[in-house]
Amino acid sequence: MYKRNFVLTILIPSILYFFNSCQMSESYGNYIIVNDTSINSTGQKIFNTNCSGCHNFKQDGIGPQLSGVAAFASEKWIVQFINNSKHLISINDERAIKVFNKYKKAEMPAFEAFSNDELHALYVYIKSQEKTETAIGNNNEKGLSNPIKDSIAVSNLLVNLEPFIQIPSSANKPPLARITKLSFQPISGNLFINDLQGELYKIKNGNPFIYLDIQKLKNKFSNNPGLGSGLGSFAFHPSFQSNGLFYTTHSELSGSGKADFSFDDSISVDLQWVLTEWKTNNINEDAFSGTNRELLRINFVKVNHGVQEITFNPLSKIGSKDYGMLYMGIGDGGSVEQGCEFLTHSKEKIWGTVLRINPMGKNSNNGKYGIPDDNPFVNSNNKNVVKEIYAYGFRNPHRITWTKSGKMLVSNIGQGNIESINLIQPGNDYGWPIREGNFLSADIKNNISTVYPLPLNDSIYKITYPVVEFDHDEGKAISGGVEYWGNDIPVLRGKFLFGDIPSGRLFYTNIADIKQGKQATIKEWNISINHQPKTLKEVCGSNRVDLHFGRDINGDLYILTKADGKVYKITSAIIKSSIDKK
Repeated sequence: MYKRNFVLTILIPSILYFFNSCQMSESYGNYIIVNDTSINSTGQKIFNTNCSGCHNFKQDGIGPQLSGVAAFASEKWIVQFINNSKHLISINDERAIKVFNKYKKAEMPAFEAFSNDELHALYVYIKSQEKTETAIGNNNEKGLSNPIKDSIAVSNLLVNLEPFIQIPSSANKPPLARITKLSFQPISGNLFINDLQGELYKIKNGNPFIYLDIQKLKNKFSNNPGLGSGLGSFAFHPSFQSNGLFYTTHSELSGSGKADFSFDDSISVDLQWVLTEWKTNNINEDAFSGTNRELLRINFVKVNHGVQEITFNPLSKIGSKDYGMLYMGIGDGGSVEQGCEFLTHSKEKIWGTVLRINPMGKNSNNGKYGIPDDNPFVNSNNKNVVKEIYAYGFRNPHRITWTKSGKMLVSNIGQGNIESINLIQPGNDYGWPIREGNFLSADIKNNISTVYPLPLNDSIYKITYPVVEFDHDEGKAISGGVEYWGNDIPVLRGKFLFGDIPSGRLFYTNIADIKQGKQATIKEWNISINHQPKTLKEVCGSNRVDLHFGRDINGDLYILTKADGKVYKITSAIIKSSIDKK
C-alpha cells in the first residue's frame, strides 16, 4: 500500500494539557491500565509492525502524531476505532466522523484480527508515549492551507476501457490483489504483472499464470504490513532474449541480511529492501526455473517509501551508454517523519534518490554490480559520495519513465501537500525534505506537513523544481505516469497520462508543455467501460481505487485497480467537442 493507507488515525486536539498518570485510571473490559513493562513491550512490537509506517509520537507524518491521544479518548473508543473505523463512521459516531473529516486521506482498513489482549497492549504503549506538550513548530497560520489555488479543469477527453484480465485474489477484502506494475519482456512482448504479496504473473492466452513466487524462493520475504512492502518491482534486461536476466526488488524484515547501505546502530531498522538478479534456464518457460543472486541490500528506518521502482531506459540501443543500465527509485523510508532527516537530501546518502547501476558490472563496493563511468558523481573526490546516485532529493520516487522524445520523468509521492512530476537531469537536487514541490518545508523537525512560500534567496539552494504538480485538494498520491506510444488512438498522442492512487482520478498534461522551470497545465479526463460512462470507484466498488498504469510492447496502455485486482486496456478515445483539441 501507499502513504495514504492509514493504519491508525486518531483525532488530536491542537493543545494537550498536563496530567498525572497516577491519578488517571481507566478500564476496558477486565483490563486496568498499569505500568506493566511486558505489556508495553508487546504493544511496542505491534505498533512498530503495524502502525509506525504512518504514525510516530513526534509530528504528523502520513498520519497524525499520536502523543497525548489517550488523554482525550477512552481505551474502549480507541480500540474500537482500530478494530473497525468504518463501522464507527457508519453508525454516525461523532468522534469518528470528526477524525475522517479532518484527515480525509483514505478509509482506514479494519484490524479485526487483533485480539483483545493485542489491542490492550497497543493502547498501553500509545498511552506510555504521552507528552505534556505538542511540538507544533512554526505557527500554522503562516503556512499555506491551499498551496495551489487553481483547480484542475475537466477536459473533453473521454477514454474507453475494456476489461483485460482478473488477477487472482490474494486477500478476502480490498485490496483483493496488490497489483502495482504491468510491463513486458523485450522482443517477445510477453506481459507480466506483480502482486506485492509475492507473485509475479505471466499473462498467456488472456490468463494469469504464476511465473515466479518469491515467497517460495526467499524464505525471509516479508509483505507486511503493506505500505508498498513485498514484491515491489521487476524489470527485464533489454537483452533478456540472449542472457535470460531479469531483476526484482522485495522487502525483508530487519536483520535478514548484512546491508550494503546502512546507518548508525542507534537508529532502528524496520525493513530491508533487496535487489535480486534472476537468470532463467529457458526464456520461453511459463514458470521460472533457474538461479538468482543478491546484488544489493538497503536498511530502512520504517516500512514505507521503499524501493518500489526499477526499470531500464526503453529508448536505449545496443552500444549506447545507457543500454543495460538499471534505474532504481529509492524512497526516504519514512526517515524524515521519524526525525532522521539527516539520512536524506545528500549525495552521501542513498535514501531519497534515483540510482543508476550496471547490474552486470563488478566495480561496486560489494563487487556484485557496476557503477557506470558516466554517472554524475563517479569522479567525485569525496570518498563518502554514493557514486550510484543519478539524482537526489525525493521523498518517494514511485515511477520512472521516459517520453518518446527522450525526457526522463520521475513521479514523486509527496508528504502533506504536493504530488509532482520531475524532469530529471543527472546530478540535480530535487529538494526533499527542505522543499515539497515548489514550496518551502521550513520546519522539518516539528511540522513537516506544513509548507510555505519559497524564500527570496531561493536561487542559492540550486534546487530543481517539478514541471507538473498538484496539491491535496485534487489528490493524495500520484500514480504513473506514462506516455501513449501506440498507433491506434491519435487523440492520445503527445499526452502524458497519470492520476491519483487512492481516488482513481485521471489526469494528463501535454508533453510539449513539459519544460524545466515551468509548470505544465493539468487536465482531468473521464472514462467509459465498454462505452458506458463510469468512474473507477464505481467499477471497483471501493472508495480507495489504488490506481496504477502499465504499457505493453506496442505502446498501448493499461489501467490497474488494486482494490478489485482488475486490469483494463485503453482501446479508444474521443474528444467530445472541439474545445480541447490540443
